[in-house]
Amino acid sequence: MDRLRCLQVFSEVARCGSFLRAATLLSLSRSTITKHIAWLEASMGAQLLKRTSKQVALTEAGARVLASGRDLLERYDAIESGVRDAVHLPRGAIRVGTPPSFGAYHLMRLMAEFTRRYPDIEVTMVHDDGRSDLVAEALDLSVRIAVSLEDASYVAQPLLKSPQVAVAAPSYLRAHGRPATVADLAQHNCLVHTVKSSAGVWRFEGGVPQAIRVRGTVRSNLGDALKQAALLGTGISVHPYYMVSEELRAGTLEALLPGCVPEAMSINVVFSTRRNMPVRVRHLLEFLKEWSRNPPEWALPRAT
Repeated sequence: MDRLRCLQVFSEVARCGSFLRAATLLSLSRSTITKHIAWLEASMGAQLLKRTSKQVALTEAGARVLASGRDLLERYDAIESGVRDAVHLPRGAIRVGTPPSFGAYHLMRLMAEFTRRYPDIEVTMVHDDGRSDLVAEALDLSVRIAVSLEDASYVAQPLLKSPQVAVAAPSYLRAHGRPATVADLAQHNCLVHTVKSSAGVWRFEGGVPQAIRVRGTVRSNLGDALKQAALLGTGISVHPYYMVSEELRAGTLEALLPGCVPEAMSINVVFSTRRNMPVRVRHLLEFLKEWSRNPPEWALPRAT
């Protein structure tokens, strides 16, 4: 009998605590499940499962076999995956999480180039404001843009720094004046991003680091909504350069506070584990790392 298959069946029975449930998940009959477990117990010379009319529990020997067996199955899967990857072109579906603005303005452009390079890969981009559960949302990778990453349970691959800038429309500045210092922001209508700064605190770098609590008439968890409010002359907002570089060039928004730049953020790609990562996902990760080695203009350090 196939020893690896027996270990797989045993592992599933132990996980489910039920012969019947394991049979359903593995598309096998209950009698086949029983035969696999009986053969494994005979080959080990020990009872691995305690069976009652209501439940199935591991014996001490069963717990030992389960721990070692799972490691063995994972290593076999890694060998099998590596062999398949060596002889097949990457193909299949990838789900990528992304902040909406970055996804629309920049990541979509990258994904178009990536799928031209690998036409057998299908990419689905999904909104992720940095709080999505990768496993629950079935995300292979997710782009996270923040000053620091809060969830340490994921593996993070840093890509780029994302400088920010405080901006306002010329119409707002004509009506309310231009702030000369960070402290002056307390007297202005500031448009707050509720995810990036839920408490309304803006932090600035350059010279002596400064922080100020700001207030305003508009708050949102959508960066594009706040940018639109700024373009309408509603107030002052803070955005990554990748969101407002075109408007700064066109003069529809103006950069504020020379020498005091808002705290930069980091662009990271996160994933749940490197173990058994599908080849198509590895190719995308390497593609993003390659892109980050030649930063776009908006990612370069600058003074306002």
